[in-house]
Amino acid sequence: MLIAHQIALDPNNAQATYLARAAGVARFAYNWALAEWQRQYEAHKLDPTLPQPSQAALRRQLNAVKREQFPWMLEVTKNAPQMAIIQLGLAFQNFFAGHAKYPQFRQKGRHDRFSLSNDQFSLDGSRIRIPNLGWVRMRETLRFAGKILSATVSRVADRWYVSFAVDTQDDSPLPQAENQGAVGVDLGVKALATLSTGETIPGPKPHQALLDRLRRLSRSLSRKHKGSANRKKARARLAKLHARIANIRSNALHKLTTDLTRRFHTIGIEDLNLRGMVKNRRLARSITDMGFFELRRQLEYKAVMRGGQVVVADRWHPSSKTCSVCGHRLDKLPLSVREWTCPQCGANHDRDVNAAINLRNLAVSSTVTACGEEGSGRRRKTGAKPASAKQEVSFVHVCT
Repeated sequence: MLIAHQIALDPNNAQATYLARAAGVARFAYNWALAEWQRQYEAHKLDPTLPQPSQAALRRQLNAVKREQFPWMLEVTKNAPQMAIIQLGLAFQNFFAGHAKYPQFRQKGRHDRFSLSNDQFSLDGSRIRIPNLGWVRMRETLRFAGKILSATVSRVADRWYVSFAVDTQDDSPLPQAENQGAVGVDLGVKALATLSTGETIPGPKPHQALLDRLRRLSRSLSRKHKGSANRKKARARLAKLHARIANIRSNALHKLTTDLTRRFHTIGIEDLNLRGMVKNRRLARSITDMGFFELRRQLEYKAVMRGGQVVVADRWHPSSKTCSVCGHRLDKLPLSVREWTCPQCGANHDRDVNAAINLRNLAVSSTVTACGEEGSGRRRKTGAKPASAKQEVSFVHVCT
């Protein structure tokens, strides 16, 4: 299993200057290669006898001219420009395969990073040795054992991080889930998650909490003259605040997903149409402040690491409108209605808890081996699987 582990660095001023210079070299090499790729591709279209561009050819071309045209590249590790061009080749490969958009030029301050192959750095506890720089302190040691494939040094606001890609020998590097049964998770705006057990996890809503300060710093930045030192300081203050908002949100999501995957083996969630939901101008800010997509992503990969599974309900599954006691389905249930009473059995439901219970029942029914589906073994190839229509009918039959 491939695992990425990000660790904060603690460089001194001289080391931070080197890291910024290496990131600048990688950004320049990436943009240079992208421009050359476009030029050579257009030339190949006009004259098919000319070779098509490739990342290997662009790397050789840069090596041939960098000593004369770009001698400042030699001040940092050679991996910085070479790995950037390799990443450009992978970006075009994903683009032609239909998995990503066309590669864009990197911008200073937004894409400050460079990568190292596993033969260009070494680890010693909480230190990493970078070529032409020496040992740099890390805030913690590498948690996972296995073969280190690469390392990427990046900057977020005023802090530097290193991310290691590790190929672990074990498919489940974390302890197995406690298997307290199955749980349904209903995501919302008022509360981040409502569990079928009745637990409610409020969201931190960091963007809303710091919105006034964010607006003040944004206005301050817009008033500064472009290119001035004061504008640079204002931009740094705004970037630190954005990083703080992202860290608060990420911390809450990691705590929630770690707790769920540690306690429950089977987790049922719903497939939300986030692109359509954010079109509601009244709720767009609150929806994006919760981080629903990141929560689902973390649940899926952490469930795999703990031997569990995530069952994703169909986007049109009526989890809120279906009675979790008798299975009766309402025709309409406005978003403003938070509690409702079933007209058939008389059960009183909290909207979110009822939806979470239905998601749990759907997750349990989709893992029943008697229906011919895949079993709920501890080792799974995928962390999330959609609930089939056949299992959904079986669930309705059981409830009625």
